[in-house]
Amino acid sequence: MTTQPAPTASATEPHRRSAVHRDAVWRLPNTVCRIAGLLGPQVSHRLLQRACESAAGALDASTIRDGEVVPDFRRSRSDGTFTAPELLAAIDEVLPGVERALGVSCPDSEVSYGLNVHNDGDFYRAHQDVGPQDFASRRLLTFVYYLHRTPRPFEGGALRLYDGATSLHPGGRPLTWQDRTWQDWPPEHDSIVFFLPDKWHEVRTVTCPGKETRNSRFAVNGWLCTPPGPGDRRAV
Repeated sequence: MTTQPAPTASATEPHRRSAVHRDAVWRLPNTVCRIAGLLGPQVSHRLLQRACESAAGALDASTIRDGEVVPDFRRSRSDGTFTAPELLAAIDEVLPGVERALGVSCPDSEVSYGLNVHNDGDFYRAHQDVGPQDFASRRLLTFVYYLHRTPRPFEGGALRLYDGATSLHPGGRPLTWQDRTWQDWPPEHDSIVFFLPDKWHEVRTVTCPGKETRNSRFAVNGWLCTPPGPGDRRAV
């Protein structure tokens, strides 16, 4: 009598197929640290007054990449010489908690920042704060501190932060912007938000019917960066 070999697992078990659809998308919400009432009424009011004085002058159009003005992509005005030492002192105090929450370390980092002014019709399309340029490649952490008159004299201007999106199958369809989800963070006077600079984000269009400069959406935008190399310049 001959002995038949035992059947292998592949011969006895049906072929396993994934129960997950090939076009399934894994959405990954991004972490944001937001602090309200950071400087308090008196200090934030003085800072707002300085911002209004700065905006009353002839500010330059905001730029992207290597100093390009692209009004279809970004429309606002900026002051790269604006100083806010009281804000920097507050950021220094809260930074350890922000680092823990966002899983980032900023040892020996330097701050680069400036004032951005959005008035009627202004916006900034979806972008990242990192890139191949030397300055952008050094950014470790992004922050946005909001200033404006109260009650808020404009509409819109929310910071839209897009969630990450990843296809669960290598052979899945290519992802589009329609696959992404997001969270909008309305600008609130004397509040600050921190997030990682590689996250996609945008400034939603501002509506300011009277178009008065003092009614603008003011924001101090900046980054904590690794120390600069020779020839680096400040950017906003």
